[in-house]
Amino acid sequence: MDRDKILLTPGPLTTTLRTKLAMLKDWGSWDADFNAVTASVRASLLNIIYGTGSHVVVPLQGSGTFSVEAAVATLVPRDGHVLVLDNGAYCKRAARLTQLMGRRCTVLDFDEAKPVSAAVLDQYLSTNPTITHVVMIHCETGAGVLNPLQAVADVCQAHSKGLIVDAMSSFGALEIDARKTRFDALIAASGKCLEGVPGMGFVFIRQAVLAGCAGQSQSLAMDLFDQYIYMEKTGQWRFTPPTHVVVALHEAIAQFEAEGGQPARLLRYTRNYDTLVSGMAKLGFKPFLDATVQSPIIVTFHAPDTPKYDFKSFYAAVRARGFLLYPGKLTQIETFRVGCIGAIDPHDMTQAIHAIELAMQDIGL
Repeated sequence: MDRDKILLTPGPLTTTLRTKLAMLKDWGSWDADFNAVTASVRASLLNIIYGTGSHVVVPLQGSGTFSVEAAVATLVPRDGHVLVLDNGAYCKRAARLTQLMGRRCTVLDFDEAKPVSAAVLDQYLSTNPTITHVVMIHCETGAGVLNPLQAVADVCQAHSKGLIVDAMSSFGALEIDARKTRFDALIAASGKCLEGVPGMGFVFIRQAVLAGCAGQSQSLAMDLFDQYIYMEKTGQWRFTPPTHVVVALHEAIAQFEAEGGQPARLLRYTRNYDTLVSGMAKLGFKPFLDATVQSPIIVTFHAPDTPKYDFKSFYAAVRARGFLLYPGKLTQIETFRVGCIGAIDPHDMTQAIHAIELAMQDIGL
């Protein structure tokens, strides 16, 4: 098969030819042309959340997890106390990195098949005044649950707590409006719903808390405050930037805007999701989550209940037909995941379902 395989994962994602072609040119990291690209990307990102004037955006080299770690270290004082709302694998990762950053961390557990509860958070904060910051994953792609950003933000604001949002797999597809949703930091990355390539994250920081971030990070490379100050003064990144990733994101954002921005992207992903779920149902596959709490980002399916099923064999058979699935992230039951995001449309999803059907025949399901 000559074409690239279609990535049905939560990132990296399938990208357009235009985005790939943007990476064919080399750029000087201190050159004025590249600095202009960086400035354009930062301005466009702020526009997506309606954050111009209220927030700044700080790009950072590395995967999205680098930026989550950097945000916790930069935003939370050394003597701060973080509460992580946990309903999945990426929540647990956030708790672990918070502890590794040397910050006190408490985990509030929820069912991985349900959203976190703003009401439970409200009650917890009322009786635990030492909490300074709350960390929430907007779309927990361990199972695909969409968590209630606005409700959680309202509770944090009522209790005067800082909110750090991991919006890695939601930003660009699901609505996030900084004019009505208060957060101290919101983190996303290039290789997700903006359909760029992986290699950089970015953190939106509320201007009201920015000055207080000075000197809080124990890391040189991942200090978002220092990164921001240097970038504002010089227009440059402090250390070698991922130049090709930045210009690819610049091109991907141009396509995002031409498509119609966040509403149009959500519409396409929702159509992908609808096509996927209806097609998989005809093959006998049942989603793990109730449709009322399911995001249109990635769907977790129950694995076939038969000794003949083995994910590696299933994966290989689907891969041979040009599609890459994602393993399950749940610990109690056997599942696999199918992403609905990236530069794909319902036609691609229909082809993927056909590939899955043929793969089932290959392994005797």
